[in-house]
Amino acid sequence: MHPPLQPFETGRLTLPDGARLYWEASGNRTGVPALYLHGGPGGGLRGGAYRRQFDPAKYLIIGFDQRGCGRSTPDAGKHPETLAANNTPQLWDDIEHLRRHFGVERWVLHGVSWGASLALSYAQAHPQRAAALVLAAVTMTTREEVEWITQDMGRIFPEAWEAFEAASGRRPGERIVEAYARRLANPDPAAREDRLAAAAAWNEWEATHISLDPRWTPEVKVTDSNKALTFATLVTHYWAASGFLTGGLEILANMDKISHLPGVLITGRHDVSDPAWVAWRLHRAWPGSVLHIVDGEGHGGPRAMDLAAQALDRL
Repeated sequence: MHPPLQPFETGRLTLPDGARLYWEASGNRTGVPALYLHGGPGGGLRGGAYRRQFDPAKYLIIGFDQRGCGRSTPDAGKHPETLAANNTPQLWDDIEHLRRHFGVERWVLHGVSWGASLALSYAQAHPQRAAALVLAAVTMTTREEVEWITQDMGRIFPEAWEAFEAASGRRPGERIVEAYARRLANPDPAAREDRLAAAAAWNEWEATHISLDPRWTPEVKVTDSNKALTFATLVTHYWAASGFLTGGLEILANMDKISHLPGVLITGRHDVSDPAWVAWRLHRAWPGSVLHIVDGEGHGGPRAMDLAAQALDRL
């Protein structure tokens, strides 16, 4: 990992539909362009620790808060009526607007968790714009993965899952993730309290299923209800739709489009949220990729992040 680094410039890019993306640029203004894609969906850039994974002398480091979260506007938690325009192909377009804004021809993509799914799918949609991919806590956001996290993982955390399922308010035949997505997407101002309750239950489950990392300690509860609401609104919106990666957009089905690119995949052995079989399947479909399974770590642990930094240094 490299020393802490502050952006040399920040801004907001206005998109054709009026949405505004918060972005920040760090490192070397004339360096190799690199784009960081955060997790969630809805996690945002947060404190900017991602910059430490890039050599600031080598890279022009671009990060942005994805549509609807962080410092980008409108905020999906406050404005659930905007969710209809928030999907993965739209995020690809947003990234393309950002690329043109910076005058970048191709860039290195570094994605973590959901950011790995976004990096892979964007590269497949625009293979001429990707130079290489370094992915940690690897996901592909398939329906199988979503069912694992929201349903099957109840076998590992039965008591927490029972509370999670009971709080979902699901209707007959409705999946748990669909129930939470439905409630959190309700634009009626009178539904805010129900949305907050759904967000609290969802985020409690999120905190549970990342807890098997040996270094994990209970985090202080999120006191900002708006941030908690934004995160839960976006992650359920995307997960209920399998990341909008269906109907021919599935990542494994399109690996031929990027199989020529360098790729590094990093996952923790104790990561039950994004289990190692996801990265393994991707690696098998991408023979030129390098796979690191980190024993003794869970979801995006320090060794995994150090391996990502080393991979970026080698590129």
